[in-house]
Amino acid sequence: MNNNKRQFGARPSGLPRGVRSRSITIVIYLFLAAISLAVFGQTIRYDFVNFDDDVYVYNAPAIQAGLTAKGIALAFTSPHARNWHPLATISHMLDCQLYGLNAGGHHATNVVLHTIAVLLLFRVLRQMTGAVWKSVVVAALFAVHPLHVESVAWVSERKDVLSAVFFLLMLDAYVRYARAASMTRYLAVAVLFAAALMSKPMLVSAPVVLLLLDYWPLHRFEHPSSTRGKVKIVKSTNQRRLIRRLFLEKIPLLVLSAGSCVITFVLQKRATGAIAPLPFLWRVQNAFASYVIYVWKTLWPTRLAVFYPHPNNTLAIWEVILAIGFLLAITVVAIVFRRERPYLFTGWFWYLSMLVPVIGLVQVGEQGHADRYTYLPHIGLFLLAVWLAADVTAVRQSRSRFALATAVVIIVAMAWAAFIQTSYWRNSETLWTHALAVTSDNDFAHNNLGYLCVDRGELDKAISHFETALRIRSSRRDTHYNVGSAFVQINLADALARKGQSDEAMVHYEEAIKLEPNYADAYYNRGNVLFAKGRIDEAIADWEKTLQIQPNDADAHTGLGNALLRQGSLKEAIAHYEKALALAPKDPHSRINIAWVLATSSDASIRDGARAVEFARKAVELSNSGDPKFLRTLAAAYAETGQFSQAIAAARQGLAIAASEGDFPLANLLQGDIALYREHVPIRKIYPMN
Repeated sequence: MNNNKRQFGARPSGLPRGVRSRSITIVIYLFLAAISLAVFGQTIRYDFVNFDDDVYVYNAPAIQAGLTAKGIALAFTSPHARNWHPLATISHMLDCQLYGLNAGGHHATNVVLHTIAVLLLFRVLRQMTGAVWKSVVVAALFAVHPLHVESVAWVSERKDVLSAVFFLLMLDAYVRYARAASMTRYLAVAVLFAAALMSKPMLVSAPVVLLLLDYWPLHRFEHPSSTRGKVKIVKSTNQRRLIRRLFLEKIPLLVLSAGSCVITFVLQKRATGAIAPLPFLWRVQNAFASYVIYVWKTLWPTRLAVFYPHPNNTLAIWEVILAIGFLLAITVVAIVFRRERPYLFTGWFWYLSMLVPVIGLVQVGEQGHADRYTYLPHIGLFLLAVWLAADVTAVRQSRSRFALATAVVIIVAMAWAAFIQTSYWRNSETLWTHALAVTSDNDFAHNNLGYLCVDRGELDKAISHFETALRIRSSRRDTHYNVGSAFVQINLADALARKGQSDEAMVHYEEAIKLEPNYADAYYNRGNVLFAKGRIDEAIADWEKTLQIQPNDADAHTGLGNALLRQGSLKEAIAHYEKALALAPKDPHSRINIAWVLATSSDASIRDGARAVEFARKAVELSNSGDPKFLRTLAAAYAETGQFSQAIAAARQGLAIAASEGDFPLANLLQGDIALYREHVPIRKIYPMN
């Protein structure tokens, strides 16, 4: 009778239980999607930032070309931004195919992928635990936690949100496999895991997470059949066999992890300008401290920045000891109470294991820690906290209501903090200015602000930022910082050169080369300054050195072509221009230089008017016809083929642009060219077009 009462009393709305359950699920999905979009939807109005977005998208020709068969092949066979994550690379290509370089479209893809990950997380947790509302809270915290802003609002972190989607799809497939094992379902798990690794190698520890889920909430470590009445030794033997089978089951996945580790390690070591590792003791100390910092920032996510300088050897020994003690204490609690509260064990070791690849033991870059590294490890902490809070408050109904109200307040507070943090990503200036406001001695932020000022033509501000960055770095003597210091030296030298202070620029180029003798950019940029000063032989030596270090540097080939052209070595110059053209087919400068030589050479064996017109037309097309020098070359090419009316028209167009820009020397040259064309006389003067 009690059962009948429950059955009849379970439908106050008159709806079947399954329909009501589906309605609630739909409402939950809509809620989770809504809070994700409310926080991150603002990013569709944001720009790219000058931190890796250039390497990943807007200065990457293979990405800008969109989705092509050649591009897809390159994604799988070549590194991108010093890493191998072909699926993330292809996703950037697809964005360029759809949106071009409209940053809003690229941001929108990140937001959509993050939202999908949030919905998948709720689905997976509900399937594994059957706890709907706890799963909602975990998914909501994952959706709006401020530490996740970096992963969603930064276009370059596409690999985070994409890998999360594949990781959670893998967990979904694993739940199905755990309930009814089959080879097909296992292959689905393996394929999705491989896709996650090809989105971001950080997922190498995922097999450990699967073992933790086997313990709880899947309970696969418990033998399904009853052992009541059997001898204890039989039960123990069965348990060992079961555990051994679960471990053996993960071996193919561990092989995939090992392969990803090898590829990542090799690429990082082979990368040009790879950063030397910090002393091992510094890395270990910072790793322990970072684990605790992430826990603290999970609870109190304030003063967040895109870049946190590494503490090096400045951590006090008591800080390290306290961090180790804290981590050991929670680890012991998780182990001791693993039977009564198994979610403590799974949640805590999920957090610890997923952070291992990025905790800093293998140092990549100069950051001490990074918010984005918590994106998936956070799920473990959220599991632990939500299930523990639910257990503690489950004794009394009033406490449960209080817990629900508290959860709502926390989610709203986190969403608001994340909304504010996301607003700092609107452009590079707000991003780095905020970083300087919430961190100290942040040379990285000063350097990137300086780089931004150079792009704007604010050279004095740029020089000030670069000098501040170098002043901060002067206290960091470890060789780990040589590459970064050389980069700042080059930036300062470039700014000084653009301001006309070439002698001061040369000093900083030489400092960069002392710090990093095989820094190709230092030689190339110094070669440009030497060429502008008329020191042609020295410029040639620097550009040849650049090509020794980076044989496929198209700009260095173009520079050598210009220098050889200045010396009158026309055939050698053309050879370098052609190499530059082969390496960078969309760069108009090598094309326009070849066209100029072919159109104006006094050597009839070199002149080729038809090819000159072809090269010049393409160069003008690639440069959007905005450069009067390009139009002058096109006019000279037309004149060489006898098309003097077209030559006059192109020269007049270039003259109008040069006059509007105030470039009167070039305007005078074009007027002289037009006078020649009216007399049906082509140009026969060699002039290197830069």
